[in-house]
Amino acid sequence: MKRNWSYRFWRSATRCLLASIAVALLTYVCFRFRVNLTIACLLYLTIVVLLSVSDAIVPSIFVSVISVLCLDYFFAPPLFSLQLSDPLDVVALVVFLGTALLITRLMWQRKRAEEALQKVLGELESKVQQRTAELARANDELRGEIADRQRAEEALQKAQTELAHVTRVMTLGELTASIAHEVNQPLAAVVTNGQAGLRWLALETPRLDEVRAAVERIVRDGNRASEVIQRIRALARKNPTLMVSLDINEVITEAVLLVRREVSNQGASMRMELAPALPAVLGDRIQLQQVVVNLVMNGVDAMATITNRPREILIQSQPHETREVLVAVRDSGIGIDSERADRLFNAFFTTKPSGMGMGLSISRSIIMAHGGKLWASPNAEHGAAFQFTVPIDSRDAS
Repeated sequence: MKRNWSYRFWRSATRCLLASIAVALLTYVCFRFRVNLTIACLLYLTIVVLLSVSDAIVPSIFVSVISVLCLDYFFAPPLFSLQLSDPLDVVALVVFLGTALLITRLMWQRKRAEEALQKVLGELESKVQQRTAELARANDELRGEIADRQRAEEALQKAQTELAHVTRVMTLGELTASIAHEVNQPLAAVVTNGQAGLRWLALETPRLDEVRAAVERIVRDGNRASEVIQRIRALARKNPTLMVSLDINEVITEAVLLVRREVSNQGASMRMELAPALPAVLGDRIQLQQVVVNLVMNGVDAMATITNRPREILIQSQPHETREVLVAVRDSGIGIDSERADRLFNAFFTTKPSGMGMGLSISRSIIMAHGGKLWASPNAEHGAAFQFTVPIDSRDAS
């Protein structure tokens, strides 16, 4: 601190000396060329301004005082005297001194303002850098959180896929009798037609037309059995989600073929009201079939205790709004308990003694993954309606 003060003192002293020399030279030149008082004032004022601009405040004040004395002594009559005979000269010198001091003060204030501005800019830049560093750290943390969230979502999606597969396999286990019947029917027809064909061939005059018809029926029934087995294998296989353009009525029909025997065994009937010429939807065939099967079996379970009215499952499809298709599965069961309605789609919530409580939860997850909605509502008279929407395929709509 002491060293800095000493430096500033000697710097000001040096400037005062140089300024005095400049004033002396200017005085000599102006006196030699007999410059009048007004011009001399302007020239002296120029030196004051230059000193003020160079941040030499003390030398500027010093030069202002010396300049007044020089103007009075060398340029204001009587010459070579500090006395003033003309009042206007007194006014001129006072104005000169006031102007010089005012310029000095203004320049000093400007310099201080520039220094304050530089300080503020420096602090602002420092804060900007600090804030930028904080934002960079926050951005890195956010990226890490996003990456963790993506990994968690991927793990959740994988777990949901695994759970959906397990549920499909369990559903197939519950439908064993129905599936066996669906397979046995075409196989029994194959055996019957084969035996008939053999009898017609054993005649003295083989009836080839009848044999040909029997063989054609054998091929047809064999294909029927193959289709049933393929549908069962598709439901049991663990495949990745495959979003393709689908006919929702075809999806419903294939799902009904798997459960119709089980529905009949439970003393219920099932009918379909499918709107014709529906636009294609974008979805995974196996997952949508799983939803339909889950909702139908859920309706059958809801009608298990009903004895005073027909047990009926009604499956409907129709356009919904402008970009969706609606599917509804209605039953004539016990309906929806208002106290439990909010928990129907919660995982592990079930009203069945042997149920896992995952069917409706998985069904909603599947429909939401398709961009649709699944909800439940009471029917007008008896039972409940489970409805879901699936977006139509935009490529088919265009």
